[in-house]
Amino acid sequence: MPLSELGPEDSGRNIVDIIFKSSWLRKDGPLYKIERILKVHNTQRTIQRFEDCRDAVKSHAHASTRKEPRSAADGNELLRFHCTTVSCSLGSRGSTSLCSNIPGCRVCTIIRHGFHAKTLRLGSGSNEIKGVRTTASSGRAHDALRCFDQRRAMLVCRVIAGRVRRGQSDAPEDENDSCSYDSVAGAAGVYTNLDDLAVLNPKAILPCFVVIYKVSEP
Repeated sequence: MPLSELGPEDSGRNIVDIIFKSSWLRKDGPLYKIERILKVHNTQRTIQRFEDCRDAVKSHAHASTRKEPRSAADGNELLRFHCTTVSCSLGSRGSTSLCSNIPGCRVCTIIRHGFHAKTLRLGSGSNEIKGVRTTASSGRAHDALRCFDQRRAMLVCRVIAGRVRRGQSDAPEDENDSCSYDSVAGAAGVYTNLDDLAVLNPKAILPCFVVIYKVSEP
């Protein structure tokens, strides 16, 4: 079973609840109500791919002349958010089953098959890049998903950020050198200086929890 519900008595639920609420950071709305918090049971193959990404980043950091202590230590692992749509009954009435819709809704597709890189533009004036957009806070992730659905899914993920390219000043002079970066940061925002982070390798993102919630404008 890829998902299981965390009940009120589960300490893990309380931790995820606090992480979600404390990083919402939106006093002017929209208001939200958490329906369910689900734990993702990743396959051993998925976990191994994630750890392989960490090992590759650490190896590159040790071999590089540029000092990257976080990358060398743990691959620069971060806790990040990714908001997406849910168009099935996942989380409703205790349901923890992934839908079999073709095509499946986005959250079920991610849990079943993993993330997929897309062409992104992090802010006005920035170049297009191909990766997976993650955010430092639940509030920013909610804002980044441009849709009108009231019911949404917030994925709480472990991310191997590796070497982060910060802005155009950090861009490689040689296009072939772009592979030396593992992720690209957007412009500093109201939440943190890493509000937006595009992860270039989708396998470097491991979804751990899914928060099913509803929003309503104040």
